[in-house]
Amino acid sequence: MKIVLQKVKEAKVMVEGQVVGSIDRGLCLLVGVEKGDREVDADYLAKKVVELRIFPDENAKMNLSLKEAGGSILAVSQFTLAGSVKKGRRPSFDNAETPAKAAELFDYFVKKLREQGVRVETGVFRAMMDVYLINEGPVTFILDSRIKQL
Repeated sequence: MKIVLQKVKEAKVMVEGQVVGSIDRGLCLLVGVEKGDREVDADYLAKKVVELRIFPDENAKMNLSLKEAGGSILAVSQFTLAGSVKKGRRPSFDNAETPAKAAELFDYFVKKLREQGVRVETGVFRAMMDVYLINEGPVTFILDSRIKQL
């Protein structure tokens, strides 16, 4: 699984002109599921996301986790993260998981986030979505469950 994580002042996702998910301060996650990803990948990333110390403490140092800072998460499925642009000019999505399996693992990931006591909003799986956010910092990280970042 791959995640593009952005610390945000606010974020929302819209489908057909309607807001389907919205948060104030917290994290916007673009989540890609690749062939071969399993629940262990989702477990690892859910824990990493919630415990990552990227929010400022009283000394303005990145020292607080999302939970300690009282933030929320907007998680949006993004199959293009599994794409490759290594050859040619047209992306290949051969490494993207099938929609049914990807939806199942994405839902499991969201469940694992919520089990940690964090408020999580989502987009609509396989829908055409418009994602709006104000990136705070800007602070952006790329997480990959296949590259363990301890």
